[in-house]
Amino acid sequence: MSHKPTPYSPNFPPGQGYMSPMEREKQNESYPMNPQGGYPGPPPNQMPQPGPALPPGAQPLPGMPPGFQPGYQVGFQPGYQPGYQPGFTPGYPHPQSGYPAPVMQQPAPQGPPGGWMTIPRGLSNCPPGLEYLSMIDQLLVHQKVELLESFVGFETNNKYTVKNNIGQKVYFAVEDNDCCTRNCCGPMRPFEMKIFDNFQNEVIHLHRPLACDSCWCPCWLQSMEVSAPPGTVIGSIEQEWSICKPCYVIKNSAGDIVLRIKGPLCTYSICGNVEFNVYSKDGDTKVGKITKQWSGLAREVFTDADYFGITLPMDLDVRIKAVLLGACFLIDFMFFEKSRNHEQDGPGML
Repeated sequence: MSHKPTPYSPNFPPGQGYMSPMEREKQNESYPMNPQGGYPGPPPNQMPQPGPALPPGAQPLPGMPPGFQPGYQVGFQPGYQPGYQPGFTPGYPHPQSGYPAPVMQQPAPQGPPGGWMTIPRGLSNCPPGLEYLSMIDQLLVHQKVELLESFVGFETNNKYTVKNNIGQKVYFAVEDNDCCTRNCCGPMRPFEMKIFDNFQNEVIHLHRPLACDSCWCPCWLQSMEVSAPPGTVIGSIEQEWSICKPCYVIKNSAGDIVLRIKGPLCTYSICGNVEFNVYSKDGDTKVGKITKQWSGLAREVFTDADYFGITLPMDLDVRIKAVLLGACFLIDFMFFEKSRNHEQDGPGML
């Protein structure tokens, strides 16, 4: 006698809420088990339209309606590019919500590192290294503070940083002298000064011979020779004999006078600037100036690290601009260089 397995059902009366698993599963079903006829399909205007015919010999993919091409999407016209919107250039991503607008202006190129000025290009008949001066009408000359010289009084080689009017470095100048000459001759010492550019190339060389600075001696006055590049003389600064005011002439390589410099009656000033005006060769038209700037009480009293400003015409020859830069160093040594922490009295002091 065979027995047919039957599901286990405890002997609970239906009134207590018991229900078999099969009956509970059927009760939870909320959809018809069998599809009914007459189920509406998609509207006619949304029916997929057959695309262009397949190429000769091509076979449609399984499940693809007749006439469809592989990769063709329903609802798009032939030649449509996904992601493309009218009004935007093909290949350029159109702006999307939530993203910043594209940058239409590229950032300006940065200058050389270290705060140096960018060298101008495309200049002809210009000594190498003087291209920087072609676009400059103002120079700032800052002398470096030497701690050994400030506290001990031991004279060291002077160092200067030359900048343009926006604070970019143009040159770096270093005095080349021996210890005995610096400490024995003081501000009257002869020296060689080398001026370097950003690439550590010596572009200007200054030579100051030993001479007298007394206004009572008209035969052996101060002078300085300027070379650019080193070995090629481009001009000179020569002191003219004067009792009341310091006077200089700026000469070109041929020895012709190009500019004149006239200083003040007194070169000592408290909390103020001292100006040496630059005139044309006839001495009537003022074209620029060399200014000893007040650098603060502590710096003026305890050091000889001075600040200078040079104002000159923009269209002036770069060679004469370099000579005026040399004149600034000569004026610094003659009037504002200290000897054993005491201000030096120049020929303009009475």
